[in-house]
Amino acid sequence: LANRVQGHVQSRTVYYLMNIHVTPLNLQGRIRGDSGLSPAGTRYAKALAQFIRSQNIRELKVWTSHMKRTIETAEALGVPYEQWKALNEIDAGVCEEMTYEEIQERYPKEFALRDQDKYRYRYPKGESYEDLVQRLEPVIMELERQENVLVICHQAVMRCLLAYFLDKSADELPYLKCPLHTVLKLTPVAYGCEVESIFLNIEAVNTHRERPQNVDINRTAADALNTVPEHF
Repeated sequence: LANRVQGHVQSRTVYYLMNIHVTPLNLQGRIRGDSGLSPAGTRYAKALAQFIRSQNIRELKVWTSHMKRTIETAEALGVPYEQWKALNEIDAGVCEEMTYEEIQERYPKEFALRDQDKYRYRYPKGESYEDLVQRLEPVIMELERQENVLVICHQAVMRCLLAYFLDKSADELPYLKCPLHTVLKLTPVAYGCEVESIFLNIEAVNTHRERPQNVDINRTAADALNTVPEHF
């Protein structure tokens, strides 16, 4: 998506983006799924509510996906919210709720193909980042018509939204860092967006996997997994 932030949204608009927080599945290093919040995630939801109140944001709108963890977070805010199915996390298809280690063991070729072109690779029976960008177009169009919006979403979704507002390339998009328990405050300016990262001081796991160097289909499992973050 090309960045189309226009002059009429400058300065009077603020977007708050947050990657959904710790769940029992991501504590185990498992991707996607539809689990609720972990105890740390619940603490973060309460901290987020306090942060939002402290900002005194005029007519803030809150958007969530249809997934449990975003809805539970919005409920903690005690304000009305709107659910968007388009904000659901990328569909991992046959790899749903698997760890990277399990994907490498069961589908080593697929794991390598995804590393070769993470933006265009589509999970078997699932989606690619390219598919997700298309799915998010209505959300982005509506965002540009709004003023102050808090978007409670997921890592891949947040990457797509950030890439749009920061004018990042398709190659950069899948590797943008979207840390857990952090609010990204985006303020449109003349040539893009200013970004402020606000960590709410609740412990979180690292879910960011750096771009691997070896993407060959015949690579060793150790090479395939050397950038996988630690999990419990």
